[in-house]
Parts: sequence; structure tokens; C-alpha cells
Amino acid sequence: MDDYPVHQIAEVIRHVGTSDRNFYDRYYFNAHPGAEATADSPFLIVGLGQYPNLGVVDGFAVLRRGEDHIVFRASKALGDDRMDVSAGPLRIEVLEGLHRLRVVLEPNPEQPGLSFDLTFTADVPASLEARHFHRQLERVTFDTQRFVQTGHWRGELVVDDEAIAVTPGVWHGNRDRSWGVRPVGEAEPPGRRADAAVTAQQNFFWIYSIMQFGGFSVIVIVQEDAHGRRIVEDATRVWADRNREPEWLGRPEHELTFRPGTREVTAARLTFHRPGREALTVECEPVVPHYLGVGTGYGLEQDWRHGMWQGELIVQGLRHKVPEIEDWMKLMCPVDNLSRFTLTEEGQKYSGTGLFEVAVIGPCESYGFTGYGDTAG
Repeated sequence: MDDYPVHQIAEVIRHVGTSDRNFYDRYYFNAHPGAEATADSPFLIVGLGQYPNLGVVDGFAVLRRGEDHIVFRASKALGDDRMDVSAGPLRIEVLEGLHRLRVVLEPNPEQPGLSFDLTFTADVPASLEARHFHRQLERVTFDTQRFVQTGHWRGELVVDDEAIAVTPGVWHGNRDRSWGVRPVGEAEPPGRRADAAVTAQQNFFWIYSIMQFGGFSVIVIVQEDAHGRRIVEDATRVWADRNREPEWLGRPEHELTFRPGTREVTAARLTFHRPGREALTVECEPVVPHYLGVGTGYGLEQDWRHGMWQGELIVQGLRHKVPEIEDWMKLMCPVDNLSRFTLTEEGQKYSGTGLFEVAVIGPCESYGFTGYGDTAG
């Protein structure tokens, strides 16, 4: 890339514009059988990230099928070639920028229960989301940019020696690219952040929903602090017709229903308030909850975090039974729900499927949670 006129700062391409250790550059994909999905359907999530100031690249693939939670993960030293988008047997190929990508996990002895060769083709243009910026005690903890798009999949998924044909008329999903600053790597000394007055207000309330409705997709982001104040929000409709501009849907509000004794969402209603127009609503029905953080590096396991140095090349496989995942992990874990959606707009109803990612971690006045251990009554 250094032979192209694309430099943004007075450095070579592989050197980013900040020395912040937490700079990252990541891919995320999910794949599922769309409207045909049941509680036992396979739901695949794949991620791969580079961490230039930590010298690390890592990736994962995690499949939920029935009660099985199957994890592949790999980490290696980041070399000079930033176009090498691989971690062990996991690799990503950009076949056509912003439109078509290939995601491959070669058969491997570390995780014999999972492999795939899948190609994603977008059905809407890539949509640039609202920038995510947050400070804590004067330090920038989040400064990220992301684009997202929905599409369909083609290829083959192999689970426990069973080959599953992935066909574009059935298999759907979304993918995103994000980069910037967010907490990664080995945990830093907390300093003042460990003070009880500070930790009492720390939380993570997050809704990230990507919905597919045939001729359009809907993108929703809501992050709030413990008091319900918005940190970031987005509500955008992206049309499959590339001649139509993306449409702002208004301020999104949420009503979550939790399973008693947990913070797991069993139903949700999103309402979008547009000035001078009737409110638009979306009913969400979770079908397959996927515990994204278990085994994949999102901070639950202190020995495997995104960007953590593991060695020149480490490849591992894990397997859990979902009912045996510890309650505290589920409580502290973002859940990627494969969901059905019903959108109502001016008397018209539209049915769709997609992602409803939600985390309600720590204090949350909106739902009556005062600490990390509270659950729904």
C-alpha cells in the first residue's frame, strides 16, 4: 500500500497516527440461516484484529448450535505486511472491496469440530456509523469508527464432520469493520479507576442491532451510562437501491424484557421518534442467544484478551455446553441474539431477521439494576 498515494500522516502505512497502545483494526462477521432459523440452528461469528502498537494479530471463530459452544482462536506476532489478514488456519480475503469477502477456517487439529470456506456478498452499501467517543478521568478510552453492511453467504460449513451447505437464498448475516482506540491487550494498572467512587458508576449498557428486511436494512446503536445518558446512538435505514440515500429514523428508545434471575433479554421493543412523523416501532424476538465473549477474547478470560501477546503463533480450540457456562460469565457477556424482527411503519408491517446484540452490565437506572450482581425480579 505504500506504493499508492493513500498516506494520512508522515509515516509508512503500517505505522498508525497515534502511539496509544489501544489502537486496533478489526473485522467482524456473522452467518445464520435467516428466516429458517430455529433454536437449534447454527449461528457462526468470526472476528480478526490487528493491534499495531502491541505487535499482535489474533482471530476467532465461535459457533453456537443447540447446546454446543465451539471456539477456535489463534494469535500470532504481527509482521510488516498489513495485507496478511490471517491468524494460523483462519484467514480473510477481500475479493471486492466493500462488497465481497471470503472467510476461511482450514481444518485443523486444535479445533477438529469446526471449519468453513464462506463468501460474503453485500446486499446494501456499506454504512458509516456514528463515531464512538468516550473519556474516563480525562483519558480517551474509546475513539472508534465503524462501517457495517448486510448480505448473504455462500460456501460450506463443517461441524463435527457434518458438512452444511451454505446457500445465498437461505444464509444471511452482517459484517463490520472497525478501527481506532478501545481497551485491548493485557490489563493496565487501574490507578484511580479502581477507586470505589469511580467503579460504582462504571457500566456497559449497549444495544447494537443490524436488521435485514429485504429491500432495506436497519442499523441501531445505543450506549448509555448508568443514569441513561447517551454516549453514542444511531438509527439508520440503508436501502438496497443504491440511488436512495440512507435515512435517519429518529431517536431510538428501548424497552427490554429480561428472563427472571438473569439479565438475558427475552423480548425487546424499539421505538424511533421522528420529528413531525408517526413513531416507527420494531418488535424483537430473540431466537438463538450467542455468548460472544466466552472464549473469544472480549475480556472474560484474563489469559486470552484481544491483542494480548501469546507468542509467535498459538492456535487453540475450546468447547463448552451452553447450560454449563458459569452464570457470572453470562452476566458479564455481550449476547449476540439471532433474532426475528417486525417493523411497523405507518400501518405497514415488515418481517426481517438479523442481529440483536445487547449487554446490560453494571448499574442501570433505566431497569432498576444498582450494581453488577443484580438480576431481573
